[in-house]
Amino acid sequence: MSVVEAFEVFAASIAELNPSQVATLKAPENMVGRVEELIAIKKNGSITSEQMTELERYLALDLIISLAKVKAIKLLAAA
Repeated sequence: MSVVEAFEVFAASIAELNPSQVATLKAPENMVGRVEELIAIKKNGSITSEQMTELERYLALDLIISLAKVKAIKLLAAA
């Protein structure tokens, strides 16, 4: 199983918990701000390895949540 497939399986499990709530998930503003800050630091070329790890974790979380939202919307449409 690839990492992407593992994310999809996990996202499907999340989506089935409560599709209505999952479909409307949004990141907290402070998290969005931190990700934007880390992206700016990366573009500037001065990102540390710790900051890069943090950014990668945020992006992985975003991928899982995005996949879960898509699957939840599909579940709601099929109902």
